[in-house]
Amino acid sequence: MTFKVDFKVRHYECDLQGIVNNSVYFNYLEHARHEFLFANGVDFALLAKQKVNLVVIRSEVDYKHSLVPEDEFYVSVKPVRISRLKFAFEQTIVRKHDQQVMLKAKVIGTAVNEKGRPFLPPEMQTLFNNNDLS
Repeated sequence: MTFKVDFKVRHYECDLQGIVNNSVYFNYLEHARHEFLFANGVDFALLAKQKVNLVVIRSEVDYKHSLVPEDEFYVSVKPVRISRLKFAFEQTIVRKHDQQVMLKAKVIGTAVNEKGRPFLPPEMQTLFNNNDLS
């Protein structure tokens, strides 16, 4: 299953070179992951209130091309089960007008309970039923 979120580059997200600053891409990726979770019945904020924290443990990012102000693009999100306790989101940023891939990322995470121990809550388990490795 692949999920998409639309964006448009804002001028203040760009550096002196007139391109999107590399750190801003992480914001795009995170926002898309949060939207994906919410759309699939996982309330990130509610989990945090329950002392369940979803955490990123690794990010792999390949920058292909640069976005510039006013570019319209989307971020795709595909969940992948890695192990019993780890999951990944394969993400791609694509410029809309020419379908150019601008960035590819793999963000690996887990959930931790209030004691800091890794586990996957039931809400997250259902996202990965098709790729269950347990």
